[in-house]
Amino acid sequence: MEPAHNHLIEQLIARFALPDNTPLYLKFAQTVKDAVRSGALEHGNILPGERDLSQLTGVSRITVRKAMQALEDEGVVTRSRGYGTQINNIFEYSLKAARGFSQQVMLRGKKPDTLWVNKRVIPCPEDVAAELNVAAKSDVFLLKRIRYVDDDAVSIEESWVPAALIDDVDAIGVSLYDYFRSRQIHPQRTKSRVSARMPDADFQAHIQLDSKVPVLVIKQVALDQQNRPVEYSISYCRSDLYVFVCEE
Repeated sequence: MEPAHNHLIEQLIARFALPDNTPLYLKFAQTVKDAVRSGALEHGNILPGERDLSQLTGVSRITVRKAMQALEDEGVVTRSRGYGTQINNIFEYSLKAARGFSQQVMLRGKKPDTLWVNKRVIPCPEDVAAELNVAAKSDVFLLKRIRYVDDDAVSIEESWVPAALIDDVDAIGVSLYDYFRSRQIHPQRTKSRVSARMPDADFQAHIQLDSKVPVLVIKQVALDQQNRPVEYSISYCRSDLYVFVCEE
């Protein structure tokens, strides 16, 4: 058995021995998630089968199966016949859902965070004005931040928002969309364009990435319930940690 699996089994047995009322399958699932976050289990690792996990940890196969289902629901593992259960540490981001980054991260069972680089009012550039359907040179907020998933820096994002939609820019915390909702602004859908480029000096200054790994560039307009543009954003994302999904 691989060293990572030996370590996981040791952690599972230790977790099961703790005297608390947490259901065994949740102890199992949380231990696997902790191992993924610590790097003990890496993307693509194949876990032992249900029977082996049951025998090695001393819990029932039903408990193992329930834990694996919970992990699959959160996107931590991918299960398929013929391949087994594989660790999935890549963040899937829906280009269709207007939920915002932070909500999508939490729905995947991960922890979002934001490091703000800039929050200021600027005259709206002409290309951005066309996307937001506002007058060029009108006041917009430029919001620049570094996005984190489970403490890993994954993207740099610049957003332009019409100044009238933000009363107190300092009230925006981790999530711009949470701030929108507090003001009864509800993004409903998005229009997105995706391209790729190699990381430039600005990206490398904020996020360390192998210069041979491309950066995904996501240009996106978010529209509210009245089909009004409320945000135009450009996100520069690590291609080794992101998968973008556009569902019909």
